[in-house]
Amino acid sequence: MGCDTRYEIHQNAYIKLVLHALKHKSSAVNGVLLGRPSPTGDAVEVTDSVPLFHSQLGVLPPLEISLIMIEEYYGDKGLSIVGYFHGNERFDDAELGTVSKNIADHIYRYFPQAALLLLDNRKLEALPKSKDRSPVMQLYAKDTSRSWKLVGSDGNNQLTIKEPSANVVLLDYISSEKWKDIVDFDDHLDDISKDWLNEGLFK
Repeated sequence: MGCDTRYEIHQNAYIKLVLHALKHKSSAVNGVLLGRPSPTGDAVEVTDSVPLFHSQLGVLPPLEISLIMIEEYYGDKGLSIVGYFHGNERFDDAELGTVSKNIADHIYRYFPQAALLLLDNRKLEALPKSKDRSPVMQLYAKDTSRSWKLVGSDGNNQLTIKEPSANVVLLDYISSEKWKDIVDFDDHLDDISKDWLNEGLFK
């Protein structure tokens, strides 16, 4: 089911995840995708995202607390957790680790069309010169054997950004150091006055 699904991510959801990774360049980071399936069921619209952690990504108590809070807040808006985002600690590491698979497996149990997005550091680094409009992320989905498999490496573009100019906006935010303003759940659990929803980020 998963490998036939198309995923469209909204600009702000996309940019939030990349800025989170840029803020913590020397750490692994993760986040969740919020959205809903299309009426036809062949696509998933990712309308928002929440940056989770930049330290101890797989520690259960804070992860469980964050997922409960996220599900409660977005459930009232008619949105569900539809996927997982991961950025590896090392620039040259393009592999899916055990932690990312385990968290994505948890999401998959509740949402079988779940996407797993892995930050592509090389594509992100090349962005200022390449002017590429495609996401700086690799899409993984469950195949029939229930393993996470890379999707779209054959040129089949199943992950798209809703707004074509999203990478232009992203580069502008990078040059203005907007990544300094991003708040994740690590920050919120250290200081609950910090807004994990990042509602003021794009104002």
